[in-house]
Amino acid sequence: MAAEHPIPVVRQLRLVVEAADHEAAVAFFRDALGLPEQAAFTGAGDARVVILDAGRATLEIANPAQKRMIDEVEVGRQVAPRIRVAFEVDDAEATTARLVAAGASEIAPPTRTPWQSLNSRLGAPADLQITVFQELGTGVDDDGPGHDGDD
Repeated sequence: MAAEHPIPVVRQLRLVVEAADHEAAVAFFRDALGLPEQAAFTGAGDARVVILDAGRATLEIANPAQKRMIDEVEVGRQVAPRIRVAFEVDDAEATTARLVAAGASEIAPPTRTPWQSLNSRLGAPADLQITVFQELGTGVDDDGPGHDGDD
């Protein structure tokens, strides 16, 4: 009987992040990283939200061993919290420099990964740890952790 009720299609992944310093977080992700503003809403009691377009979204589900391996490759030690956000960019080195200048802390500089991407790890506003990655081309290990540099 499952055929009578088709599986619903997800249209969008939206990651909702609470930021105590809303203005700084918006400035960082919108202005420094370059995520276009899609919408903004205000409500009672100074409630504010800005929705930024981050392009195509994927949900990466990694087991603990994979998470540890990614940390080792990108940073050289275990540092990632349970949730980390990754952004694909055209130039990881320039983007990393721009984000550090905008207030991010560099946890690890752009590093070539076994899955042929250039990944940097940053501490960002809203207590987020982010990876900025640039795809370098098809590598030999296409079974590696996803094509976003760290799935």
